Amino acid sequence: MKLTKFVKNVNAEMHKVVWPTAKETRRDTTTVVSLTIFFIIFFAIIDWLLHQFMLLIVG
Repeated sequence: MKLTKFVKNVNAEMHKVVWPTAKETRRDTTTVVSLTIFFIIFFAIIDWLLHQFMLLIVG
């Protein structure tokens, strides 16, 4: 009995979900990919600068 009640509750909750539109999904995906690329470049530059600084100190 508990399994059928659980399935019915899940089904009821799934009908309440407001799914994003295709346009919203594309926008959010573009945002995530853009920020990921930005942070990759940012941390690569920081890493390179720290590496150059360490080379000046250590020799």
